[in-house]
Amino acid sequence: MLKTGRGANAPAFLVMDVIAAANAAAAALPAGSPGILRMEVGQPSTGAPRGAAEAAIRALQAGAPMGYTEALGLASLRSRISRHYAEKYGADIPARRIAVTVGASGAFPLAFLAAFDPGDRIAMAAPFYPPYANILTGLGMHPVLLPCDASTRFQPTLAMLERLDPLPDGLIIASPCNPAGTMLSPEELAAIAAWCHANGVRLISDEIYHGLSYGMAESTAAAFSDSAVVVNSFSKYFSMTGWRIGWLVLPEDLLRPVECLAQNLFISAPHVAQVAAEAAFDCTDELEANKAAYARNRDLLLAGLPAAGLDRLAAADGAFYLWADVSALTNDSVDFAARMLAEAGIAATPGVDFDRERGRRFLRLSYCGAEASMAEAPDRLRRWLGR
Repeated sequence: MLKTGRGANAPAFLVMDVIAAANAAAAALPAGSPGILRMEVGQPSTGAPRGAAEAAIRALQAGAPMGYTEALGLASLRSRISRHYAEKYGADIPARRIAVTVGASGAFPLAFLAAFDPGDRIAMAAPFYPPYANILTGLGMHPVLLPCDASTRFQPTLAMLERLDPLPDGLIIASPCNPAGTMLSPEELAAIAAWCHANGVRLISDEIYHGLSYGMAESTAAAFSDSAVVVNSFSKYFSMTGWRIGWLVLPEDLLRPVECLAQNLFISAPHVAQVAAEAAFDCTDELEANKAAYARNRDLLLAGLPAAGLDRLAAADGAFYLWADVSALTNDSVDFAARMLAEAGIAATPGVDFDRERGRRFLRLSYCGAEASMAEAPDRLRRWLGR
């Protein structure tokens, strides 16, 4: 029998299966039927901002070859990201410490391989973004799950970290987080960053939902720690999911390791996507209008879902997700989500994707879709549940 590798046993990213099921359900609907309300995926319904798309068109029409860039990205884009940190956070991040990546999904393996060894233990809150654990496991590293709940706002606390024995080699945090949409305050983030640095724990800060917060201040770990790794992306606030473009802010000791890994694993992020990404920074009006639409969707759901039967929701500080405790309705969110799709035409992601132990009591609902769909969702859910 031929051998298979460690990666052959990688768990599914369940939301992708839900997307496939929702696509199939939509295709099977008879003409004139109400459509499927898509609340399963964290993909903005808006496309890339106009200025970004136009920059890509101009570059292509100019006929210049869109070849490989340097592994760490176009110098002009890295400089623009550096300027973004100064303008948004007041943080002095030199362009040389920034690596442009093939989305945040390409950034994580670069960061993990550069910072950790097989056998290392990396802590993270549960619930968590599934590829954190799946990528780590595929690389021979060990996720250490920290069970979090509404009492900690689904975020790790300093007290929780101080109780760890032995200490982990790394810690992944996300603020705003997926799936709960909760955030760490600047003071909490600063304390965690200082604790990690003082204890030799490499901090990986997932900041891909920055720009999408609703009243709570955003802060970057790069402002509090020179040893932290920051992951960000053009997929969420900038609405550029399919362009596959993200970035890392790196500490000095990981610059060359990440560059060498990127050279071998990816060569470079797509050239044309880098051109578009640089232009996206100048599309503030359009991007803020998108954010305002998400905020309206959020308000519609927070007002309508409790009366429809989903009345235990995590604090929705940022991102575009609601983490719903459905234990009063079911102990099997996988079956519940499948029936909700088949019978109510609402696609949502079962919580087991994000918390393997407790996720059967939760659903994640994304509200970055069309406003009309979000407005319809509570009524559709209420009718289905007989409320």
